[in-house]
Amino acid sequence: MVEITTAIRFILNDEEITLTDLKPETTLLDWLRLERRLRGSKEGCAEGDCGACTVLVGRLMDDEIIYDSVTACIRFVGSLHGTHVVTIEHLRGKDGALHPVQQAMVDHHGSQCGFCTPGFVMSLYGLWMRDPQPGQRAIEKALQGNLCRCTGYAPIIRAGKAISTYGQPQGDPLWAERIALKNKITAITDGRRVEIGGQIIVPATLDDFAQVYEANPGATIVAGSTDVGLWVTKFMRSIGPVIFIGHLPELRRIEEHEGALRFYAGVSYSEALPLLTRHFPHMAELWNRIAGEQIRNMGTIGGNIANGSPIGDTPPPFIALGARLHLRCGEQRREIDLEDYFLAYGKQDRQPGEFVEAVTIPHLPVGDKFAVYKISKRREEDISALCGAFRVSLDEAGVVSAVRIAFGGMAATPKRAATVEAALIGQPWNLDTVDAAMALFAQDYQPISDMRASAEYRLLTAQNLLKRFYLETIGEAQRLKREVA
Repeated sequence: MVEITTAIRFILNDEEITLTDLKPETTLLDWLRLERRLRGSKEGCAEGDCGACTVLVGRLMDDEIIYDSVTACIRFVGSLHGTHVVTIEHLRGKDGALHPVQQAMVDHHGSQCGFCTPGFVMSLYGLWMRDPQPGQRAIEKALQGNLCRCTGYAPIIRAGKAISTYGQPQGDPLWAERIALKNKITAITDGRRVEIGGQIIVPATLDDFAQVYEANPGATIVAGSTDVGLWVTKFMRSIGPVIFIGHLPELRRIEEHEGALRFYAGVSYSEALPLLTRHFPHMAELWNRIAGEQIRNMGTIGGNIANGSPIGDTPPPFIALGARLHLRCGEQRREIDLEDYFLAYGKQDRQPGEFVEAVTIPHLPVGDKFAVYKISKRREEDISALCGAFRVSLDEAGVVSAVRIAFGGMAATPKRAATVEAALIGQPWNLDTVDAAMALFAQDYQPISDMRASAEYRLLTAQNLLKRFYLETIGEAQRLKREVA
């Protein structure tokens, strides 16, 4: 029998917080600004896009505290049990001086109006703690989720490169306090379930979550809150009762099975990146264009699949790779092909009390060609107009023996191009075959027009992406021939 406590406990800067009266919809940013009067974190967009509200959240992982930059505007306070929240007010240098990140921003003129500056400082702070000597690409990546419209990025990047000339992470308070903080977090995460007013539930374990959700199938599941957060900030929806699961270590596992990778549902985009791109290097560009760094630190693979969005970035490549989905209800588990999970807009093959536990992605067979392309108005931190994934197998004669093509943004669900696939199988992999197949996309998809793209644009782009994929595979073949010669 799991013991129950009625308090959310976490550490805010250098103070331990205990909350017994809390609404499910309370965001960290509102709580910081309204309840704690910590107003350095700003509200710009209230949807996780501008980065003005960036803070660090540390959690215990493998006996170390790992700090991630997150957007406080869509992070719920109920998800913070057993964490360390660090805001801009906690930064300090020696003897009352500015922190090295702040001093670098001052000296390199990285701030004008100053509204966005706390968010930039916190993003650079998190990067500097991980990598004291970051290169420009690492700095740009860390700042993908931070917007500035007056200073421009050049001085901010110069400040990022210069931080370590002002001090090293070993002299930072987080470094000096890490043992004491680790002991405090360990004491908080004591194996008890948290329940507050029947509206907030923080399960103790994965099995506890399965039991709780089976008994409360109408509850809202929140892992990274990158989707549900906007239900609150943009649509003013009530989301209680809520089951927060982002803290469960059993759901943050990554396993390498024979011939496959298995990501459990709570693995964030950032956590998945190293292993995913090692096995599927063509995924690297897509992965680094999913939102910004803060959202990749929060958002989870399971959440991106479970919500059934027709424009989710992960289902098209996973479907093209033949992924299998693991579902669980209480003690019962089942597996289905990922493509079969999406039934219709807003409807998935998931029963009451059933949740996505993991997804297994087979390794790409030797010789198979694979690519994924994201099309959006902005290169980074933007929702896809469409996302297409392609995988083809060729026999020794260069004839297509198998092909999988999947798109998001082209239909009410992520969907394969069955007619196009059928036209390619058994045909030589050449331009004539591809040209003939391109016209058949109109039989597989009838996309809509919306603010991201017109239906005509989407259809033409999908056709051209098939040709692009073909030309890239031919280019790779030609390169290999030259290397052999």
